[in-house]
Amino acid sequence: QVQLVESGGGLVQAGGSLRLSCAASGRTFSTYAMGWFRQAPGKEREFVAAISWRGTSTYYADSVKGRFTISRDNAKNTVYLQMNSLKPEDTAVYYCAADKSTVLTVSRGEADYWGQGTQVTVSS
Repeated sequence: QVQLVESGGGLVQAGGSLRLSCAASGRTFSTYAMGWFRQAPGKEREFVAAISWRGTSTYYADSVKGRFTISRDNAKNTVYLQMNSLKPEDTAVYYCAADKSTVLTVSRGEADYWGQGTQVTVSS
């Protein structure tokens, strides 16, 4: 079992930055590929970014490429999402996910474990 707890969300003006964190329980965190997803009101959940278990491979949605950076610290059982140049359309609840598979599998939303989410609101 893996439990995921997101933090770092909040209200920010357009053009600003936020860093989300996802803390994972369990001693096997380093064996999981991790991903970030988001869901805006009235919209379906969408993929944002994913990272392999060693952190050597990353994958991003086109909408965030060049603005967001996913990283992980396996010693701290934590994955991060650095979000820069935020836009109002980035407003959503952001979720992290974990799965013992590949970055591409996680990017399809096929993850075994999900967090409860953290709200990000970007004002114009």
